[in-house]
Amino acid sequence: MKILAVYSIKGGVGKTAAAVNLAYCAAQSGMKTLLWDFDPQAASTFYFRVKPKLNKSMKKAVKGKSDLDAEIKATDFDNLDILPADFSCRNMDLFLDSADKPKKAVRDMFKSISGDYDIAIADAPPGITLLSEGIMSAADVLAVPLIPTTLSLRTCEMLLNFMKDNKIKDVKTALFFSMADRRKKIHRDVMDGAEFEKAKLLENYVPYSADVEKMGLHREPVGAFSPKSKAAVSYGGIWREIVNIL
Repeated sequence: MKILAVYSIKGGVGKTAAAVNLAYCAAQSGMKTLLWDFDPQAASTFYFRVKPKLNKSMKKAVKGKSDLDAEIKATDFDNLDILPADFSCRNMDLFLDSADKPKKAVRDMFKSISGDYDIAIADAPPGITLLSEGIMSAADVLAVPLIPTTLSLRTCEMLLNFMKDNKIKDVKTALFFSMADRRKKIHRDVMDGAEFEKAKLLENYVPYSADVEKMGLHREPVGAFSPKSKAAVSYGGIWREIVNIL
């Protein structure tokens, strides 16, 4: 099972929208897909109309004692299941802090999933935490959405330096712009001038789009309710580029 983590240090950059839509693209391509919502805000879970009651499952999972398969829920879409989150996930760092090897504990959680999945897509919480570091270490590809601002590029450089300093080197990175409006000169300048020595910047980007904002109303991926929209086409392009990296 391949692991794709969608992650950003910053919140509000379209991370969860990307995780949901890339999971949908993966499932539509025929891959048996698990979307794992690690974010205590549980937005991915909300988008798929799931109401979880995890209780102490995540605490037990860190200790290797939880049957995570029992927490997996089907979605309305073929080939796509979700391991939901709730507000109790805010305590994951506390659970990992008590583990002997936090990074290994996160890797073991992925390994404990017995379903025959081709890919697991993690909606990782923002910020640099024990959980996010563990997810980075477990992932095959780290997909990082950026908004077209100087500060967003600076934060991305901080992330890449953090990964280098902490020897997180087995994961491949895929950076892509999100919420981009090329009608704005500042967006064009940032996007056209962006260069990263240590990571791949994808050619496709997610445009600023009302369709992405409408995901909360429809509670499903953009490709499900507006398959021909620019946003849906863009997520499809990003997914194909990530497949090539995988």
